[in-house]
Amino acid sequence: MIGVLGFLGLWALGRWRGWGERWLLAAAAGWWVLLLLVHLPMQVENPLARVTGGDFRAWAVAGLLAALALGYREVLRALLRRRALAAPVVATGTFREAELDRYARHIILREIGGPGQKRLKAAKVLVVGAGGLGSPVLLYLAAAGVGTIGVIDDDVVEGSNLQRQVIHTDGRIGMPKVFSAEAAMRALNPFIEVRPYHRRLTGEIARELVAEYDLVLDGTDDIDTRYLVNRACVAAGVPLVSGAITQWEGQLSLFHPAAGAPCYACVFPVKPAPGLVPTCAEAGVAAPLPGVIGAMMAMEAVKWVTGAGEGLAGRLMIHDALFAETRVIAVKRRAECEVCGGRH
Repeated sequence: MIGVLGFLGLWALGRWRGWGERWLLAAAAGWWVLLLLVHLPMQVENPLARVTGGDFRAWAVAGLLAALALGYREVLRALLRRRALAAPVVATGTFREAELDRYARHIILREIGGPGQKRLKAAKVLVVGAGGLGSPVLLYLAAAGVGTIGVIDDDVVEGSNLQRQVIHTDGRIGMPKVFSAEAAMRALNPFIEVRPYHRRLTGEIARELVAEYDLVLDGTDDIDTRYLVNRACVAAGVPLVSGAITQWEGQLSLFHPAAGAPCYACVFPVKPAPGLVPTCAEAGVAAPLPGVIGAMMAMEAVKWVTGAGEGLAGRLMIHDALFAETRVIAVKRRAECEVCGGRH
């Protein structure tokens, strides 16, 4: 009985002194270890053992049961935190009959359903780049019913783009890519809003533009733009899905320091030297590869908005198309990161 009263007393004292939960649990664990020590089988005559009551086996089982209960609680808390962070878009609005028919295959999915589709309709997603990766990303976001899609790119459609940039057509060669992409998305889904920005993303506008959106997807092949987008997303607290491709390989991850995941600069702290990472125009790229990685990026966006499944926050996916291999590695935040270190 005294052993139990000891736990209660320590807890009451900790609450009175304003100890945090971590310190309270540490004090309780310390008391439990002390009880185990005084109840060791070789100490049956120990006066403390008689005073505190019970025996070694009882206290050991009680401690293990408490640990299991606390572990279950922490797992539940982590799942609830992840869902709260994974689905920050408030589901609003109603669907027209034509939209219900269009999104029926989403709505019958248990992980998306009607509420998830409403979150997609309410979501605002910015896509940086309307090229190889941007093409499938934009098409699938439009098809999935993301309500507001922004796209920024200062380039125009060229004939050499059409081998892989499937959102554009031969008839739109010479047209700014954002307007070509807008035409394709509106033709695919008239129920969405498209915001084309025919200009280069610069430091002067990046943070303000990013702050208008719930999620950013970056598919550019310009290193400086990648780091710029990351800084803007960290400053605005907006998650970033970043993808990259070259030749036969691609990679992607979800960067979101505000939710405990690393930022792009945590994983790639040093900018590659000029010429070290060739662009697709310099090194070539297999035509379907942007579709593979871009579709995965769009899938990450849909999962993040709806809260379905487990995203790539804290993980980097690497796909080798030449040998049909995909692997996922863990990535972590760096406390000394010059972009997000110590800011969240």
